Amino acid sequence: MGEWVIEFHLNDRSGLSPYQQLVQQVKHALRLGVLEEGDRLPTVKDVARQLAINPNTVLKAYRELEHNGLVAARPGVGTFVTRTLADATLAAHGPLRQELRRWLTKARLAGLDEESIEALFLTTFRTAAGEDVA
Repeated sequence: MGEWVIEFHLNDRSGLSPYQQLVQQVKHALRLGVLEEGDRLPTVKDVARQLAINPNTVLKAYRELEHNGLVAARPGVGTFVTRTLADATLAAHGPLRQELRRWLTKARLAGLDEESIEALFLTTFRTAAGEDVA
């Protein structure tokens, strides 16, 4: 696969289907300013090969993104970002990301593995957001 702005990955533990994970990853990249208008997404064939999934799964994700007005397919050329989800809060991301990296370092030094860090973060996030945590 060539150099792309986004490289997809799948997480078997996420609880989301592969196509939903792809859609979510593109949306996150659009919110964070990683993907911008005019950027080309990897080809369906390249993503399917890289992730060892059915090309129809990738196509389904790209079609949903197109339906949401986030990308447009140009036959024979590729799939391109048509709008971003980044907003005025994008400038605050850098300092917050640095703080989060420091927190992650502390969590690892405290002996937490990836699953424990994720569980702690999600539980704390949901509690702070006022959700009922199971």
